[in-house]
Amino acid sequence: MDTTMFCFQCEQTAGCAGCMGAAGVCGKTAATAQVQDELTGALVGLALTVQAAKAAEGVKAAVCDEADNVAMEGLFATLTNVDFDDASLRALTARAHAERDRIAAALGVEAASDYDLALLWNAPEDVRSLKSLVLFGLRGVAAYAYHAAVLGYRDEAVSAFLHQGLASLADNEAGADELLPLALRVGEVNLRCMEMLDQANTETFGT
Repeated sequence: MDTTMFCFQCEQTAGCAGCMGAAGVCGKTAATAQVQDELTGALVGLALTVQAAKAAEGVKAAVCDEADNVAMEGLFATLTNVDFDDASLRALTARAHAERDRIAAALGVEAASDYDLALLWNAPEDVRSLKSLVLFGLRGVAAYAYHAAVLGYRDEAVSAFLHQGLASLADNEAGADELLPLALRVGEVNLRCMEMLDQANTETFGT
């Protein structure tokens, strides 16, 4: 796919196919789209490292608390129309790299490389569609999780799934049989996250 940028995340995308020029319909520039892709690739690398760390004997969930924060904030920041501040996006990428390296060093696992989003955008149509559904769904989950976290509410299962879902994007062997159940799982986790946010709002502000 030879384009200046590629983004088909929102319902306003050009021609119902994807924004591919110097800027998207929303005003996001090609440069910002690239920075967002780089951040997402860094989050995938962080997620792969977290998954490896959690598989290591004796690892405690608390070791990955900051990684949970970075995944949540980074996914939220890459939602269309959320953050077109390239400097803050690069700062989140740096945090993802730093946290990946810290976890790898602390637990003796290999720090995973960043994922190249071009592999996703150029994947076969069915794989591209399902992986995109997973990625965009995770961004929505992260937005709800972020708002709940501001009010002091978290769910370990939701945080863990952000890493699981991100890591799955790097599986170049996954086909529709593996990706469709994962996409459905995103929906289930999203419902749990919405319940958590509803509880956070109600218990904080009242009915």
